[in-house]
Amino acid sequence: MSVLVREAGLQDCAGLAPLRHSLWPEGSEEEHLNELALLLREQARGSLPATILVAQEPDGRIVGFIEAGLRSHADGCDPSHPVGYIEGWYVAPAWRLRKVGARLVAEAESWARSHGCKEMASDTWLDNLDGQRAHEGLGYEVVDRCVNYRKLL
Repeated sequence: MSVLVREAGLQDCAGLAPLRHSLWPEGSEEEHLNELALLLREQARGSLPATILVAQEPDGRIVGFIEAGLRSHADGCDPSHPVGYIEGWYVAPAWRLRKVGARLVAEAESWARSHGCKEMASDTWLDNLDGQRAHEGLGYEVVDRCVNYRKLL
């Protein structure tokens, strides 16, 4: 079965919120729903362009998404021009290993190229080995590893 990859609209908020919650569980589904409504109305986007693309089954159910935007710079990229950046990327487990993620990334890369980008960057957690393999399988290379610290004052 094939999926349609398209730009998200306000009508997709309810289908996207649970997937976003799966990727970013620190926010509730309701918080994701509210944030999506703002993002898709273009009221919460930054000064640089951004997009949300969805992978949709023929029956209308959303089975994956990618959020991408432009950044003024990204680690390992040429600092003389903006870079496309994968802010978030998720495919429902039943749809993994079926090229849905690859199609989402390809569409996000095409979107970034249409905005003059020559590079696309992304990140994932050190312990997310599946995410690392997915990135590397699509031609992304590791440019840095980082450990972040924090101290309460």
